[in-house]
Amino acid sequence: MTADPADDTRTRILRAALDLFAEHGYQRTSLRQIGERLRLTKTAILYHFPAKEHLLAALVEPLVADLEALLDAAQTQPAGLARWTVLEGWVDIMLAHRRPLGMLFHDIALIGRGDTYHRLMEIAMRANDLIAGPDAGRRERVLAMQAVGACSDPVVFFTDVSDEVLRADMLDGARRLLAPLPTDATAGPHADDAAGARMDATARAHADTTAGARTTTTVAARQAPPGAVAGDAAPASAAATPPPGAAGRRRRPGRPPALGREQIEAARRMHAAGTHSVDAIAASLGVSRATVYRHLTAP
Repeated sequence: MTADPADDTRTRILRAALDLFAEHGYQRTSLRQIGERLRLTKTAILYHFPAKEHLLAALVEPLVADLEALLDAAQTQPAGLARWTVLEGWVDIMLAHRRPLGMLFHDIALIGRGDTYHRLMEIAMRANDLIAGPDAGRRERVLAMQAVGACSDPVVFFTDVSDEVLRADMLDGARRLLAPLPTDATAGPHADDAAGARMDATARAHADTTAGARTTTTVAARQAPPGAVAGDAAPASAAATPPPGAAGRRRRPGRPPALGREQIEAARRMHAAGTHSVDAIAASLGVSRATVYRHLTAP
């Protein structure tokens, strides 16, 4: 590595250390190797950095300081603006510190539990608070943490992608992740319980009506005299009297063998929103788990 003549010795040591850490890894790079790269003695290295871990902390310091300054600025803004100030600024800082970020990703445990580690943890929590927004619930905080990952991890793994392209891709991913759910899919842990009860009652009523219609039609067809035209009305007594042996094959009331189009769409919305388990969807629609699974996996 060719050093800038204007650089002081400390800066030259840091640049050489970053190059060697990138080539060989932190663990396999010695202070002697750094000294040899710069034609300095190990004693000269130790004068500026009493231990190798001090080198690691010094290399990460600009990244940490930039993130802290970003969060300080965003904290003075309204919630909606603060969210995107953090995300856009976060992406820009990650891209500006690509090399030390890659090293930190692989060697973060080496920072130990010292000041740098605690500052990084504090940064993560502050970013989560600003992105999730005030009064955020569990779901919003999980999404906020995922958004931070979407604006960080690609920098480490897509090293062959240009800054401009990667920046656009990461921010697009964060926007998609944090986009509001459709109005009919927002029921969840924070929705009004009464609204959920009304939805379940409506689904059950629809299921019961559908099942009753199918049962009446089937029984009428079985009791119709030979030669009767399909769709002819059967006598009321015939519709009310099941054929011999039918009692053992009858489904439980309100449990149709399949789902109508509206029910299928409702089941898929609940499943996509992550607000209901398959058991809960089956219970609300009055069908078996197998029926729900069949329609969730169908194209």
